[in-house]
Amino acid sequence: MIRIMGLDFGSKTVGVAVSDPLGITAQGIEIVRRTSENKLRKTLARIEALVAEYQVTEFVLGLPKNMNNTSGERVEKTMEFKAMLERRTGLPVHMWDERLTTVAADRTLIEAGVRRENRKEYVDMLAAVYILQGYLDSLERKKNDEEN
Repeated sequence: MIRIMGLDFGSKTVGVAVSDPLGITAQGIEIVRRTSENKLRKTLARIEALVAEYQVTEFVLGLPKNMNNTSGERVEKTMEFKAMLERRTGLPVHMWDERLTTVAADRTLIEAGVRRENRKEYVDMLAAVYILQGYLDSLERKKNDEEN
């Protein structure tokens, strides 16, 4: 059984999603609120608790590249977070290009009729779902390519 956790790492929040035990679908489970951008102890502790609760075997972390494919300050902070996650949990962390996931998540919420002031509540968790689902779909495609 594989259980993958998808994370959308932001300066104020971390959106969290987890795969079903078969690794086919992603479900949003939580948004971890960060009190300070530079303090990650509580954030990592909460993620560790979720790892234990859901028996997570690996992570996929959104890589916030710029639209022109360059890396900025957010990528640096995300890579630092990746290193901390690997050290704290001992689990592998795969990076996934997250460009447009927040845009897609926001669009989904608009289409669902979620009011603007409430969208901020859900957008990070939904972005984590999109990151994880994109990764799961790529694993499925790779498996199909190898079989054919």
